[in-house]
Amino acid sequence: MITLYVDAARDIHTGQTAAGTVIIIDKIQSQQKTALPVTQDNHEAEFCALIWALQQLPKKIDILKIYSDSQILIDAIDKQYAKHYQPFVDNIIKLLSPYPLVLNQWLPEKENLGAHHLALQALQQHKLSQ
Repeated sequence: MITLYVDAARDIHTGQTAAGTVIIIDKIQSQQKTALPVTQDNHEAEFCALIWALQQLPKKIDILKIYSDSQILIDAIDKQYAKHYQPFVDNIIKLLSPYPLVLNQWLPEKENLGAHHLALQALQQHKLSQ
């Protein structure tokens, strides 16, 4: 089983986006963060963060549990639809296809602090490197 906590951070002035994820596989935790391309809004940033996080995972695990503090992201995965973000949803569905069972759950930001702080760190590091 893989447990994935994911979050995005976005600079509202520049659109610069970053992602952070905490991945737990067989009780072993890893933390990853990265800068992402510029996004149009916070929702798009969350979709991009999940796409990036899913690309970091091994495909040979049966159960994937996804946790995010983005309600629109979780709803879009459940419905396999998001009016303004359908290309992102389609990409996510494709990336989820190797996993026989995918569980996802919204959680409050205060319960997703690990991924949240990683995303903020990546955004700050990107700003400093420019």
